[in-house]
Amino acid sequence: MVKCPVCEKGNLKREIIEESMFGIALGKFPADVCAYCKESFTDSETTKSIEDIAKKKGIWGLSSKTKITKTGNSLAVRIPKKITDYLKIKNGNEAYVHPDGKKIIIEI
Repeated sequence: MVKCPVCEKGNLKREIIEESMFGIALGKFPADVCAYCKESFTDSETTKSIEDIAKKKGIWGLSSKTKITKTGNSLAVRIPKKITDYLKIKNGNEAYVHPDGKKIIIEI
């Protein structure tokens, strides 16, 4: 049996996993899954298939870093153009902003 390279506690077992990116389902794929920490590992061919599906759906490469800046008494977060284009966000659109643990959720 092969030990998990992440937690080094569990053994890897072949399973079918559901992959998603940014909340968008990409499909079910074979992977080795750790019985202890549940980390999953796909082979290079499967990883390439997942990447290709994400690219076709237009979500590959959407994440990026951005700066938080001061605007008056508030702070502002700039939303990168590739995300505004993907979500079709326009200047003046309303958004609902709320905390979720240590995350900030922006719903449009």
